[in-house]
Formats: sequence, C-alpha cells, structure tokens
Amino acid sequence: MVRSMTGYGRGEAVLNDRTITVEVRSVNNRYLDCTVKMPRAYMFAEDAIKSTVQRSISRGKVDIFVTINSTKADGVIVSLNRPVADGYYAALTELRDTYGLRDDISLSLLSRFQDVFFVEKAPEDVEAVAADICAVLDMALQDFNGMREREGAKLSADILSRAGTIEALTAQVEAQSPKTVAEYRGRLENKMKEVLQNTQIDESRILTEAAIFADKVAVDEETVRLHSHLSQLRTLLEQDGPMGRKLDFLIQEFNREANTIGSKCNDLETARHVIDIKAEIEKIREQVQNIE
Repeated sequence: MVRSMTGYGRGEAVLNDRTITVEVRSVNNRYLDCTVKMPRAYMFAEDAIKSTVQRSISRGKVDIFVTINSTKADGVIVSLNRPVADGYYAALTELRDTYGLRDDISLSLLSRFQDVFFVEKAPEDVEAVAADICAVLDMALQDFNGMREREGAKLSADILSRAGTIEALTAQVEAQSPKTVAEYRGRLENKMKEVLQNTQIDESRILTEAAIFADKVAVDEETVRLHSHLSQLRTLLEQDGPMGRKLDFLIQEFNREANTIGSKCNDLETARHVIDIKAEIEKIREQVQNIE
C-alpha cells in the first residue's frame, strides 16, 4: 500500500489520572528525522517515543508534540522542613523576649517564611508513564497513517495514469521505428552509392554496411526495457511497505531509456513522442518524492 510521507495525526486519552495528547506531523525527507517536543519533566520517555515512531515510519521529517496534564490531587508531596521551622521559631522567640514584644507567634506567621515546607513531585513509575504516552502515540500514529494512506492512494492513481500514457506513447514509438529505420537505411544507401560511385565496391557490401548502420537507430531494445520498467512500477505500487527509494531508482531507469531513444531518433514524430514521454516521467518523479 502506497503511503505519502506527508501527514498529520492526533491521539488523546486519560490514563492513570493524566490527560495525554499526542500530535504527529511529517513532511518529505530522504531519511527518518524524528523530533520530540514535550514537557521537560517527561523527557525520560523520549527514547521510547522514538522507538515507537521507527516501527511505524521509515522516512520523513517527523515532529511529535506531547502535552500532559495531571489530574491527581496528590501530584505533589508537601512536608515540613523541621530544622528551618525550628530555627525561625527560635529566632522569633528570642526577638520577643529581647524586646518585650507581644506574643503573636502563630501558625500563619511561621507558614509564610521561605523553605518552611518541602514541595516535591510525587514519585512516578517512569516505565508505566512512558508506556501510557506510547499508547496514546499509537492512537495518533493510526490516525496519521490513515491520512498518509488516503494521500498515497491519490499519488498511486496519478502515477498509474501517467504510466498508461507512457505505455501508449512507447507503443507509438515502436510503430514508427520500422519506418524510421527503413528511411534512414535508404538515405544511407543512396549517400554511400553517391560517395563510392567511382570505386569498385560490391553493391551488396554497400547494402550490408548500410543495414548495420541503420540498425543503430532502432529502438526495440529500449522500448522493451521501458515496458519492463512499467510492469515493475505497477508491481511495486501494489506491494506493502516502504517503496519510495525503489521507485526513485526505477524512475532513473525510465529516464535512461527515454534519453537513449531520444539520442537515436532522427525523425520529428518520434522526437515529439520522446518529449512527451520524458514530461510524464518527470511528473511521476515529482510524485515519487512524496512516497515513503
């Protein structure tokens, strides 16, 4: 199944008192380049996230956005910093006794002093949290891959349509080729007879040499290979898994055959067909750059 490298997916769930939201976005890239953006407190899950992405995506510039909101009431632990509280109380008592102040040392007064309390984040099972994030990531990737497959179906349809056009144009080149070879051979024979008319060379030798040179403008081998490449193209588009690199290589072979036909042709009609073939190949190449 053809997949585009461009896509977007989103997943959200409440797991273990956390609302986790994951967004996946990607654009074309030759290799897989994954960037994770998430709260610093949860960066321990980055490696697990990237491993999950690698199992689903083979190439592309992928950005992962993770948002986590904890709904736990006990998300933090507050405890008394006893030495600091004792120090503040002793200092306040000394201040009262020294200056004969009214005794108004109260709980509200002591609680306002800095560092009287420890405020700590509750301990977490990092593996369990990472697993929860990856579970939501799987949801986002499923949505993401669905979009990529829909786009991939459009790319495949367009490529197959252009492949059909190339096949039709190749058939026209094949139909024109015998006529082109015959005309070239005739011109070559006449030219050779004209040049060699005052020499004693057997005419059959002239005809043989003309046939050999004329065969060099035949494009049968190139058109046969083009048909073979078109068949491989259709087969690749029906397969599962990443295929972009293989398609890119195959399109280079398309271009090679088209260029060879163009260099051999010496008639206007075939030249026009070659130009149209190369235009369609270029459009396919542009579409292939979007395929994973």
